Amino acid sequence: MKRFADLIKTLDSTNKTTIKVEALTEYFRNAPPKDKVWTIAILSHRRPPRPVNTTLMREWASELAKIPLWLFEESYHIVGDLAETIALIIPASDNSTEKSLNQFLLEILELKPKSEEEKKEYLFDNWLNLNYYERFVFTKLITGSFRIGVSQKLMTRALSRATDIDEDILAYKLMGNWEPSKITFNKLILEENEEDFLSKPYPFYLAYAIEDEPKDLGDVSEWSAEHKWDGIRSQVIIRNDELFVWSRGEELVTDKYPEFEALLEAIPNGTVIDGEILPFPKGEIGTFRDLQTRIGRKNVTKKLLEKTPVILKAYDILECNGEDIRDMAFGKRREVLEKLYHEVKSEELPLHLSETIQFKNWDEAAMEREKSREVKSEGLMLKRLDSPYLVGRKKGDWWKWKVDPLTIDAVLTYAMRGHGRRSNLFTDYTFGLWDNEKEELVTFAKAYSGLTDKEFRQLDAWIKKNTLERFGPVRSVTPHHVFEIAFEGIAESKRHKSGVATRFPRILRWRSDKKIEEANTLEDLKALIP
Repeated sequence: MKRFADLIKTLDSTNKTTIKVEALTEYFRNAPPKDKVWTIAILSHRRPPRPVNTTLMREWASELAKIPLWLFEESYHIVGDLAETIALIIPASDNSTEKSLNQFLLEILELKPKSEEEKKEYLFDNWLNLNYYERFVFTKLITGSFRIGVSQKLMTRALSRATDIDEDILAYKLMGNWEPSKITFNKLILEENEEDFLSKPYPFYLAYAIEDEPKDLGDVSEWSAEHKWDGIRSQVIIRNDELFVWSRGEELVTDKYPEFEALLEAIPNGTVIDGEILPFPKGEIGTFRDLQTRIGRKNVTKKLLEKTPVILKAYDILECNGEDIRDMAFGKRREVLEKLYHEVKSEELPLHLSETIQFKNWDEAAMEREKSREVKSEGLMLKRLDSPYLVGRKKGDWWKWKVDPLTIDAVLTYAMRGHGRRSNLFTDYTFGLWDNEKEELVTFAKAYSGLTDKEFRQLDAWIKKNTLERFGPVRSVTPHHVFEIAFEGIAESKRHKSGVATRFPRILRWRSDKKIEEANTLEDLKALIP
């Protein structure tokens, strides 16, 4: 644990990639094998379930620190991180643990079914007998929230240096449904396990947002375009008469989409299709909000299947007849995909083809992009015809060219402190629009990005001087400032007071030139609903 805490301290105290990679490489060379497995799991978001809820943790920490709960809560809102707050307010200790990271994680797994008194005793014992950084890391493990600015790609690079195994091979090994408490480092990383091949997806190839004008990409004839669908990126795998559906977040979601079982009878073994899971109510593409009714459901009922069926919008094929064809040019892979699709095409199958579009020039492409919302897409994907299917996010061959966001002018109504480096500033905002009938502002969206550091500080100072009421960490403020809010999608919603839900809202600009009377109305917002 001491070694792991020292690693986290190093990673958390620098922004330099070279230092992070060196620290991780050294760790993977020298840490005990089981600790290495847990470290890989933690850095690739396979954390153990939280055994203690954070409300109890806050109460117990304030009790141990002998301070009132309100003072702990105020400190927490200033610090912005629960584990850091607990590590700071509990009396300092010069002790250091001899237990391994593996021992701690196994204890945490065993803690969940225990009584509150047993949990409290366990936390007190460790909080009092760990030094500051070990206590911080221990609490992070308990909360299950471990964000330290290290991507899985960076971790994989360090692991490659420590083991001399190619990064792409490691990326593939780390995909799939493995449990850190049940697998060895040797089996996970060092061995070649043929049985793992059956269910594992390939690492996803991701696109960058286009930075300049599309014409800067060169001859339009060298590119293929298709609509960028707004669903769940996934790989559908058929091997050995079994079906596996993986999300881009490396979650096995086969049981969430029973419609895809029909693909087993139609598509041959040794096939991996890359595509988008889309809602398809009433025989047409729905909104992402429709799809959210399927996400996270433990039980997919017959009624839900009838109300919100799904399809797979296929746009690439990565494996054919059991052969990995990712090195094949995209144009050739599309030929393979289209041949397969037309061989099995049926109205009964939840398989649709994402049609590619060819243009004579980039102006034609721009015109097609403008039609995106009409076909329920977010814009266009541009893929170089000779590009292989790579690993991760790389510039050059795949670009996403999204439509301009929808926008509306809204009034700042509430504010809350941010997190991390913004924990001492009010940077999380709620915005309202005018309800003409009631002649009042009705909240419709929250946003916390889009302003410069200077603007955040300026607005923070104003909020502190213009607070009307306090509701815990939230402050209502005098209606005064207008902001242009951008968002990607919009739909009716019974859960929101405004009756409307927006997708990915963020601040586009501070409209200091506008008075609040000039802000938009709810009717203006609802007029944007397709």
